[in-house]
Amino acid sequence: MRSVAVAQLSDMPTVSVKRELLFQALGRRYTDEEVDELCFEFGLELDEITSEKDIISKEQGDGKAESASDIILYKIDVPANRYDLLCLEGLVRGLQVFKERIKAPRYKRIMPANSDVQRLIITEETAQVRPHAVAAVLRNITFSKDRYDSFIDLQEKLHQNICRKRALVAIGTHDLDTISGPFTYTARPPSEIRFKPLNQSKEYTASEIMDLYRTDSQLKHYLHIIENKPLYPVIYDSNGVVLSMPPIINGDHTKISLNTRNVFVECTATDITKAKIVLDILVTMFSEYCEKQFTVEAAEVTYHNGKTCIYPELAYRREKVKPDLMNKKIGISETPSSLAKLLTRMCLKSHVTGNGNSIEIEIPPTRADIIHACDIIEDAAIAYGYNNIQMTIPKTYTIANQFPLNKLTELLRQDLAAAGFTEALTFALCSQEDIADKLGVDISSTKAVHIANPKTAEFQVARTSLLPGLLKTIAANRKMPLPLKLFEISDIVVKDSTKDVGARNQRNLCAIYYNKNPGFEVIHGLLDRVMQLLAVPPSKESGYLIKAADDSAFFPGRCAEILAKGQSIGKLGVLHPDVITKFELTMPCSALEINIEPFL
Repeated sequence: MRSVAVAQLSDMPTVSVKRELLFQALGRRYTDEEVDELCFEFGLELDEITSEKDIISKEQGDGKAESASDIILYKIDVPANRYDLLCLEGLVRGLQVFKERIKAPRYKRIMPANSDVQRLIITEETAQVRPHAVAAVLRNITFSKDRYDSFIDLQEKLHQNICRKRALVAIGTHDLDTISGPFTYTARPPSEIRFKPLNQSKEYTASEIMDLYRTDSQLKHYLHIIENKPLYPVIYDSNGVVLSMPPIINGDHTKISLNTRNVFVECTATDITKAKIVLDILVTMFSEYCEKQFTVEAAEVTYHNGKTCIYPELAYRREKVKPDLMNKKIGISETPSSLAKLLTRMCLKSHVTGNGNSIEIEIPPTRADIIHACDIIEDAAIAYGYNNIQMTIPKTYTIANQFPLNKLTELLRQDLAAAGFTEALTFALCSQEDIADKLGVDISSTKAVHIANPKTAEFQVARTSLLPGLLKTIAANRKMPLPLKLFEISDIVVKDSTKDVGARNQRNLCAIYYNKNPGFEVIHGLLDRVMQLLAVPPSKESGYLIKAADDSAFFPGRCAEILAKGQSIGKLGVLHPDVITKFELTMPCSALEINIEPFL
């Protein structure tokens, strides 16, 4: 039974893990069904079982996939706020603790034995671009090819997720044995910064680097963050060697390899809280491979005002939650000690305090997603198993009713189809051309809601009329036998300053008749049928009437305004030849569009 999924943030990141590595780390083999079940129990979802070869084949065709790997990959959807599950290391650790095979590790920050702590000095100039930085050292780490790949991949996942595509935080990792501290984080004019970027063969100035990566498929997306700033951020060691120019690229000099034993991690940021979380996640995940497991060497960060901070924080904090509250919110009746055990399985070490009327929970530095008691209760529910919660009838008994506007829409749909018209469903977004130029009106007079930074010219504005969508549908179906009779009942969007969001939806009905002759009588007949169904008689006082009108979308003298309920509800008529031509049609066409909301 898969009735309930875990409620989490949308837009879940996907983690790809090699099947053999996962089994090796978990200490046993599973069938694909067992992996799917294990993920579901832990609040995750096995999205796809694939391989690098399959992925490339799908995206670029079989020819490009020949040399790709056949190794089986599990693609697992992870909640967007669970940064500790974004790599194999964290995922395995979480699953092993969940299955009670291991205890959650305790992460420790240690000072170097001879007090030779690595220092990062932040200068005043950075305030104009990226004012914050944090740092740490992974000492005596052992990389293999898979560990190294995971290390790089986690940084990329964090960049795309919590770092908001490097705008909030940018991570830099360096081979500490190739550089010497103290390090200086400063900002300089682009012409004064010169170094060899990662995987390049020669030195460039910062301006040249920006030009170099303008066509790079991966790095071009980050250039806008600093390119218009007078100063660019840069980190130097004590000998003037450039570690990185955040958030764009690291220097080639400090490149990490499989032989790297000591890693200097720095995160520059515009948001110090996010920077601390990112640093904590990165070092806790990979401190597993350090000689002293789960220990991280501290680094000292000094601000230009003399303030000094030691990172990583790796802070543990305690929260208290009442067992009664947990039982009530989840809908179960477990003992306090049982609830504490459930939370401990979710890496939240817990024990009962007082007379059993409170549970004290220790939140580890890996769980930045635990903000409120409800986050703790949710973890208890996941560990208990959503499918194990007994379904009960709610104490508040209500009977749902269909939304009146939707009910009217459904009834009209049935009868319009019975009248021989075919329903179409078109996009709510369209181009400015569709609702303005092609209909012969100016965009400023349409009250259209514009999309900021639209990805495509097809989706620039929210539609103010259903007519363009239906005309485009006919254009795409010109080879179908005539006549074409289409209708749509959907929302349009118009600006409205009286609404709190500045716009409102309006439910419109639009119908169109496309044939060798205009067929105005067909559309007029359809209007009469709709009014008959709505019990609105043809009458000036209490019913509906049509009167001659002008509209740039319609043929002069062939357009009428429809009045009902004391207001104008729409228009019908024969479309102007210019409109028909602009939508790449060749036959005459008549159309009707009305607002159905006044008839509720």
